[in-house]
Amino acid sequence: MKTILVPVGSSKNAKSHLQYAVDFAKAFGAKLYVVQIYNVYTKAGTMINVDSIIEKESKDFLDGHVASIDTKDVQVYTRTFKGKLVDTLEKVCDALEVDLIILEPRTNSIKDEVYLGKTSGKIIKRTQIPALIVPEDYVYKPIVKILVAVKSALVKKEGVLKPLLSIKNQFKAVVNILLVKTKHHKDEDFILNEELGGIITNKTIAERPTTFQAVLEHYKSNSPDLLCVVRRKRGFFKKLWEDDTVLKEDFHSTELPVLVLSGLK
Repeated sequence: MKTILVPVGSSKNAKSHLQYAVDFAKAFGAKLYVVQIYNVYTKAGTMINVDSIIEKESKDFLDGHVASIDTKDVQVYTRTFKGKLVDTLEKVCDALEVDLIILEPRTNSIKDEVYLGKTSGKIIKRTQIPALIVPEDYVYKPIVKILVAVKSALVKKEGVLKPLLSIKNQFKAVVNILLVKTKHHKDEDFILNEELGGIITNKTIAERPTTFQAVLEHYKSNSPDLLCVVRRKRGFFKKLWEDDTVLKEDFHSTELPVLVLSGLK
């Protein structure tokens, strides 16, 4: 893992979140891009160059934000971009060859009952960029145990497991897998390919309507330091897919980071 990106909002957790990102990047010897994306709509004929003002203010804010933490000799770069959030972020990640985005659950100061806010929700649900969601005020620590939760372990997309493998290898973590048998289950769904099967220590099969429900029942008994789930068209956050927010009452795992891989197929 060589390049990590952190989108920055205005939440009260922004400083501790950036410190986690720096600590995480240091463990991998990765460089870190700290970015803000803005979109400005102005009336025709406006004399003031609003874009340049906002770009400068944003850049000054990011530079001050980075200066407020201990960067621990990690290469940290600040960048501002104009455009629509999802489209711009995808282009930026492609151009910078980003391996992972580290997200706050809520990039703006919003209601306490919200787990994922609109900005983070959009990034998780509308892109295929691998993302690590880090709980608010979470302090960095090595990842010793990982729980992977899927209802189909079929891997057809090349490189999709790379973030998981990088984290497992870096921390020499134990990886356990929770295979969720739903009513649409097929026998081949639980066949682990050589790459995935080679890193799994323990396998648990749970018969539940959704991966979401199985995780809520099993993740505490596994005591993982990291939960790993997979994007699907209507996957882990299925209940709230039409909305860009995820409520804490619907997702109780707010005490450990969640790694969201791109779709396996």
